[in-house]
Amino acid sequence: MAPRSKVKQLPAAVLAWLESALVEGNFAGYEALEAELKKRGFQISRSAIHRHGQAMERRLAAVRASTDAARLIAEAAPDDADQRSAAVISLVQTDIFNVLLMLQEAETANPEERLLLMGKAAKGIADLSRASLSQKKHEQDIRRQVAAEAAEKVEKIAKRGGMSRETVEAIKAEILGVARA
Repeated sequence: MAPRSKVKQLPAAVLAWLESALVEGNFAGYEALEAELKKRGFQISRSAIHRHGQAMERRLAAVRASTDAARLIAEAAPDDADQRSAAVISLVQTDIFNVLLMLQEAETANPEERLLLMGKAAKGIADLSRASLSQKKHEQDIRRQVAAEAAEKVEKIAKRGGMSRETVEAIKAEILGVARA
């Protein structure tokens, strides 16, 4: 087993300072960091600090790439109702259903194996069902929120236009009723 990194053995406050200095210094100046650590009472080589800095830089780059990708997807294809999750859940449900059918039709399979696989499939279906219900509740919440905002805007516009209170309430009820459907 490889020896544990000396950098990772630093006290939490010193490690936090070092990592902050690495980011602020744009992952450069390793000799100065080595000297500063020595002043603080820690003998850690420049190459050890560099290895830690490179690993940290890779992690930060991966996080930035994921964040950028998520932001671009959100901007290009807004999904407030989380339809992508619904589609993924549906695909997995279909695959599990197909596997269950194949298991039922496989007469030569060992009954114990079939039972074990059916149990695993049932657990997967239960997990998917919970995820699906959660996704549908989220979608309904978003639909109600959007309808409430639309009804509020319509109410303001209708009042400015001089519509009667009854007409405004009828329009609001119609908009809010659509959200419940």
